[in-house]
Formats: sequence, structure tokens, C-alpha cells
Amino acid sequence: MFFYANALPERSFVPRGCRAKEGAPMTDYTYDFVNVRMGDGIAWAALNRPEKRNAMSPALHYEMDDALARLEVDDNVKVVVVTGEGGNFSAGQDLKKFFRELENNPAERKKAAAAANRWRWERLYGYDKPTIAMVHGYCVGGAFMQLLACDFAIAAEDAAFSLSEVNWGILPGALVSKAVADAVLPRHALYYACLGEPFDGKEAARIGMINYAVPAEKLEAATVELAQKLMKKSPAVLRATKQAIRHVRTMDVPQAYDYLAEKGKAIKAADKEDSYNTGLRQFLDEKSYKPTFEPFRLATSDKPSKAGAKK
Repeated sequence: MFFYANALPERSFVPRGCRAKEGAPMTDYTYDFVNVRMGDGIAWAALNRPEKRNAMSPALHYEMDDALARLEVDDNVKVVVVTGEGGNFSAGQDLKKFFRELENNPAERKKAAAAANRWRWERLYGYDKPTIAMVHGYCVGGAFMQLLACDFAIAAEDAAFSLSEVNWGILPGALVSKAVADAVLPRHALYYACLGEPFDGKEAARIGMINYAVPAEKLEAATVELAQKLMKKSPAVLRATKQAIRHVRTMDVPQAYDYLAEKGKAIKAADKEDSYNTGLRQFLDEKSYKPTFEPFRLATSDKPSKAGAKK
């Protein structure tokens, strides 16, 4: 089942963990076209041009690039959620602001393109912290870059995805063709890129574009639930694991062996949690957890308790 613009209801976005702040952006993260809210270890970075369905302008790209760079090193942030205000993820690039108005300004066009590609791919793809794309409403064209650069993606079942560029005479913008081709089977990539037909959240999950789709009213709760699961993992091990999964895809077997061996050594050298020894101790000596079903207790919250032990 496909959904179009006039069939999508407007929805406001205020994360539960931030309601105590009355929905206002954090003082230190004040922007014109990006809303940043934080609560319980989760940072919600939302594109904020709701009147344009969050179409991305140069100014928005500059602000999002800055926000993500700062959130990556903010000790209060454990997981970053990328989303959009006003009921939409993003309608893609703002054709007027990003293309037409910069046609005769090559310097600014190059600067805007660098910022756009940096935050939507280079920065998110290699981000030190887990990232989740929370998709509602439209996800069109250029917005597929941040969608697929995020580590995880959850969408409303009635979200509207569209690689519409073929319908107005261009290729999918920037790195979208590569990102889509890497994310899904070639038949799916060819079908939706060549036909430009919209598809909903259920179809996006079926073809592997996202992890799963939920009813729109459960989207925020599902996103928080995933974020909370991620925050229970060792940050160093989680970071290394997601980087390893991404990078070994382009390696041959001997390269992967060497890379993964060195990655394992790097974890032990820099891991503040001492995850390897902590996990072994809790499993073998304390018998306090079952790794098949749950992570070990992080050292920062590791308070031995017989009541918390599993038998």
C-alpha cells in the first residue's frame, strides 16, 4: 500500500524523555533549522523546516553538521536519534535553496555540498555512538543518505519512501545510488530507483531498507526501546562492533582476519569498562548473567548483588 503527501497526517514530535524541558531545544544546542533535545542519554536531532516537510537547505546542512559533531563528544549523550519535526523525516534537498539559488555561486555550492555529504554520510557512517533513524511521513531522495548512514532505522508503517529523482530527470543525488545499492538486493534497488514509485514503511522493512516498521503511534516508544537496549552495551565494544560490520563488507577474507584481530586488541587497550574481563568475571565467577539473553553489567553500574544474580 502506497501513501502520498495529502494522505499523511501532520504529527508533532516531542520525545518522552524531554517532556520535562517542555519540548524546548537545549540551550547549548540552539539552531534555526535543527532541534536538539536530550533526555536519559538519548539525543534527538530533528530537522526543523516543517513548513517545507524538512527539505534540506544549505543552512540546515551547516547546522546539522555542527550539531552531530558536538553530540558525538557530549558525555551526556549515549545514543543519537535522527528524525524530523512536523510529521516528516525529510522531503530531500530543497530544490530552490540548494540548487537554483546556488547555480551562479560555485563557492557556496561547493561549501554546501561538502557539509551536506559530510553529516549525511561521512559523519554518521563512522559515528562513535549508535545512531537511529526514526522515520515518519516523507523520506524522499537525498534523505536516503542519512537514513542509510544511521546504524539502525525504524519507521512508521504509513511513512512514504520515494526515490523520485527519475521522475524529474536526474540520478538519485550525491551518494544515494551507492547507499541504496549496498543496502538492499539489486532487484529492489533497480525497481524503486528506476520507477520512482513510493513505498511505505512495511515495504521498506520487507526489502531491508529499515530494521522494522511499527504503527505511527508506537514509533517513538519503539525508538526509545531500541536506544535503551543499546545503552546497556559496553560503549567501546558496541562502537568497535558496528565499525567492524561496516568495514569488513569491502574486505577480502585475509584483510578481514587482520583487521578484526587488531580491532579486538584496540578494544582491550582503550576500553574503560574492561569489557572482556568484566564479562568473563560476571559469567564464569559470579554467574550473574546469561550472555545469550542479556549484556553484562557495565562497570559504571556494576554493584554486585545476590538478588540480581540469575541462576
